[in-house]
Amino acid sequence: MKTIKPVELSNRLQKNEEVFILDVRAEEKYNHYHIKEQHIHSVNIEKTHIFNENDSEAISSLPKDKEIIITCTTGNSARKCAEILAKKDYSVTLLEGGITAWKEYKDTK
Repeated sequence: MKTIKPVELSNRLQKNEEVFILDVRAEEKYNHYHIKEQHIHSVNIEKTHIFNENDSEAISSLPKDKEIIITCTTGNSARKCAEILAKKDYSVTLLEGGITAWKEYKDTK
């Protein structure tokens, strides 16, 4: 599975690269803190919608023509979601360390 470090994602965002970020945490956690930069912010679809593969509306809303960078709190749930989506032919990349690592990286900048 492809992975990306917070510093690499930050560099891509600073270069205004188009990225699609999927945050699979609970809505309350997402609303408290999520990835957002000038030109991009993440989309929230809770992991249960992806784990329940019969919830085709949630999954079909994701772009098949773009890389999807998936995150959760630490990376474990995102990894499971990425595995499910990869089997459905989505291009997925896991944010190493999840939002915890992202926030730690951003707090040091």
